[in-house]
Amino acid sequence: MNICGIEIKGSEAIIAVASLDDQVLSHVALSTKKIALDDDDEAANVKVFAAQVASFVREHSIDRIAIKKRSKKGEFAGGPTTFKIEGIFQLLENCEVTLLSPQTINAQNKKFDFALPATLNKYQHEAFKAACSALMKK
Repeated sequence: MNICGIEIKGSEAIIAVASLDDQVLSHVALSTKKIALDDDDEAANVKVFAAQVASFVREHSIDRIAIKKRSKKGEFAGGPTTFKIEGIFQLLENCEVTLLSPQTINAQNKKFDFALPATLNKYQHEAFKAACSALMKK
């Protein structure tokens, strides 16, 4: 089973896909590592981003997405663009989207000790951990 982990930072959705075969986690290396939303004040840009996301999900046969949740208030609150990006993912057809808190991801990482493969870029680590957490949680 494959699952797409996503960390939303600024105006980008950072992507990492993980698979679970016989209780072994592995990274599925894809050419797409992030999808950016340019100037979210323009409806056309938001529509282009939504189309890119839908196309990515369709092309890679992704039926589950795990998003690292951002805080809604406080010092580390996510900006408005990040919530727009999250909403676009949640509106995807035929795709189960789960929001995982950073605490849940850290607890799962501590419990299962996810190995971070060399095929991942450093900025993809949190997205990969989100994917692994969702895989191990089900």
